[in-house]
Amino acid sequence: MSINPFVYSCSKLFQGYPCTHRQWRHPGHCRFVHGYSRSFLVFFAAEKLDQNGFVVDFSSLRTLEKRLRDQFDHTFLVNSDDPLLPEWKKLHQLQALDLRVMENVGMESSAELVWKWSNELLNDRDGGRSCCWRVEARENDFNAACFELTPEWFSSRPAERG
Repeated sequence: MSINPFVYSCSKLFQGYPCTHRQWRHPGHCRFVHGYSRSFLVFFAAEKLDQNGFVVDFSSLRTLEKRLRDQFDHTFLVNSDDPLLPEWKKLHQLQALDLRVMENVGMESSAELVWKWSNELLNDRDGGRSCCWRVEARENDFNAACFELTPEWFSSRPAERG
């Protein structure tokens, strides 16, 4: 028996998003500004394939890729409660950094954010035919975090769909 409960699934790798961040509460070196080239492996599922025989047409994900690039490509990510936020905003105004304020800049929360964006796109566009059920966010070859959840509006069983 398969662990994946979906009839069809596929994944798409989005990579090449060099950005910096800091975890200001961390007692160790993570409190300092540091960076990674982030990547996101996004998993999709569907009960039935689209007219082209796809779970998700990868070429239709350009708006998601643009959103990822806008958020993570050559940007500085900072938590919304960072005590240095006023200074980061000044540096942004001086064009010394490209600031993105997030609730949490960690990889786990980044995976959740990409999951949310993916499902907004799919639900709006496909009406619930497909969903994103897992995102793996990588900061490098050694470290990754995942967010895995089937959206409430999606069911892999047709009898459960309204």
